[in-house]
Amino acid sequence: MALQFRGMLAIACAAFAVTGAQAQEKFKIGVISTMSGPASAFGTETMAGLNLALKLGGGALGGVPTELVPGDDQARPEIGKQLADKMINQDRVNMLAGTIFGQVVLAVTPAAVAAKTPYVSTVPGPSDLAGAGCNRYYFSVGYQTDGPHEVMGKYFTAKKLKNIYVVVPNFPAGKDAVAGLKRYYKEPLAGEVYTTVNQLDYSIEIAAIQAKKPEFVYAFLPGGMGINFMKQYKLAGLSKISPLVGPNSSFEEDILRAVGDSALGAMNSTNWAHDTANPENKTFVAAFEKEYKRLPTLYAAMAYDLGMLLSSALPTIKGKTGDKEALTTAIENAKFRSIRGNFKFNKNHMPIQDWTLRTVVRDDTGRVTNRTVDRIVAGHIDSYGQNCAMTAAK
Repeated sequence: MALQFRGMLAIACAAFAVTGAQAQEKFKIGVISTMSGPASAFGTETMAGLNLALKLGGGALGGVPTELVPGDDQARPEIGKQLADKMINQDRVNMLAGTIFGQVVLAVTPAAVAAKTPYVSTVPGPSDLAGAGCNRYYFSVGYQTDGPHEVMGKYFTAKKLKNIYVVVPNFPAGKDAVAGLKRYYKEPLAGEVYTTVNQLDYSIEIAAIQAKKPEFVYAFLPGGMGINFMKQYKLAGLSKISPLVGPNSSFEEDILRAVGDSALGAMNSTNWAHDTANPENKTFVAAFEKEYKRLPTLYAAMAYDLGMLLSSALPTIKGKTGDKEALTTAIENAKFRSIRGNFKFNKNHMPIQDWTLRTVVRDDTGRVTNRTVDRIVAGHIDSYGQNCAMTAAK
């Protein structure tokens, strides 16, 4: 009888262990980002921001044990789609996140939508997904792609600046950049040039700028493209003749570390800055510097903010991490204290947020970095949401 009891006890303990393991099943996030090639720094920063959010949460977001499943899209849409299919069907992730380039976002989104799996890009919100093409399962926690350029258009108009020359890459985000700038800046452009993606030599473009002598050059060239352009621009002696202006992604901290004095004096619009003076941001920046021994970039900041958003959203679904409909609704309605300050989703799942102006300076430690100098606009709403048929979050 005693032996039979011990056997039954062992079975009960085993069943309890299985139930406990199931209860502790991790929430899995498939992180698709660019982790190799000239734009690999973007993926590095994205993972750094998410890993920091997890570390500060003790391996959990909102008390829910969380696992990151990373994948390198190599900035190629077809690879991004393959990763999305694998993560959804084989890795059984609960959601998708990350992604830097708009063309990859556009390739990944149909797979997420087909599987009714929420997908939150940490930076871009392509125009194709912001208006009539908006979708319940797609979000951008960063910004609608036109945003940084729209607000600079507003700034140029307010300051009555003229004779602006534009240099952008020939890809969806580059085209959105020009469209956004022109939406609020109606003066004729001095020039409008679309470069090859990952172009490294800008001698032809710089020669054209020298001939035009514009008042300012608006440069949207993320990553290695911007590094090479700025170095060549300064060598050509153009920095003081036609100062550089642009969006945040052209003047992030990793780029400034690489270009040094070549970027001094450049102005850029941003939805987040490392010197934003709210408690959440101060905690993030201090923890990031302690962990990685460098200032964070926008890519790390927006990834960390996704962690904060999920820390607010996950507890509301009460452990039902496999319920994708409940998870999507929780993300849509999440109320959290963003490190950038004011934040909420528009009905098209693009952020409504404030934008500020930064300038590149050398600080008291001798470091070349960004400093916030002005507010451009509060509560900026992208221009596409009015064409989105979804209803606003409650």
